[in-house]
Amino acid sequence: MNQFSNIDPAIFARRKRTNQIGLVLSTAAMVLGMVFLLWILSILFIKGFSSISLDVFLNSTPAPGSEGGGLANAIVGSLMIVASCTLISTPIGVLAGLYLSEYGDRSKVASITRFVTDIMLSAPSIVIGLFVYAIVVAQVRHFSGWAGTIALALIAIPVVVRTTENMLRLVPGSLREAAYALGTPKWKVAFMITLRAAQSGVITGILLALARVSGETAPLLFTALNNQFFSTNMNAPMANLPVVIFQFAMSPYDNWVDLAWCGALLITFAVLGLNILARVVFREKVQG
Repeated sequence: MNQFSNIDPAIFARRKRTNQIGLVLSTAAMVLGMVFLLWILSILFIKGFSSISLDVFLNSTPAPGSEGGGLANAIVGSLMIVASCTLISTPIGVLAGLYLSEYGDRSKVASITRFVTDIMLSAPSIVIGLFVYAIVVAQVRHFSGWAGTIALALIAIPVVVRTTENMLRLVPGSLREAAYALGTPKWKVAFMITLRAAQSGVITGILLALARVSGETAPLLFTALNNQFFSTNMNAPMANLPVVIFQFAMSPYDNWVDLAWCGALLITFAVLGLNILARVVFREKVQG
């Protein structure tokens, strides 16, 4: 018997009409969002690709009023800051997530940690930049790549913590119980069994955290600032792509504006690549 046979036809027709209206509105909202997204990306690709050349990767940012130039110093600076951020945020975030999942079910410390993590996840990046400026830059009296690294790490750590905890909680309890039955210590179960079983999800969280911090501008304005010259000294002001894009996009020089479009395209490709890599790694683990 049809499951809708006992429903009043008028009620059924009203529900069907409501469902169709909801689908139409949802589809229209999706199409509208995709139109604006494709519009932005198309302009970025057109202007960005027209500005890409070998000089972009070989030369440093030009002085005001000069011709040519590139983004070599900004690219290297961004890579160094983001790499340092990864080295700091990954172990702290993974270990904190492991503690919250395996040891912090009824702990007050864990409750406070989760509360602080939630606040950090929703905190504006400019607030984090001002905080690091107050406790680091203002104390040492100069901008530096290390200050930028600390600011980005404070943004990335909560993402890694939350993702790690969620992924570890998806590991079946029977896997832990089997290890305990064999006499395995709790710390070894946590590191060698649970963490290894959820390693794909943890890596995904790390990559997504990197994708988020790669384009952050506000924290670096207050910490690493910028450097017109090529420098690998992390204890001094350091060029980076987000700040260079911010400064060059508002400049009156055409070559600076072209470099800003090129830098925006490079960051877009970097973030897109990290997101694709995260999804591919996670999908392969699920299918396996």
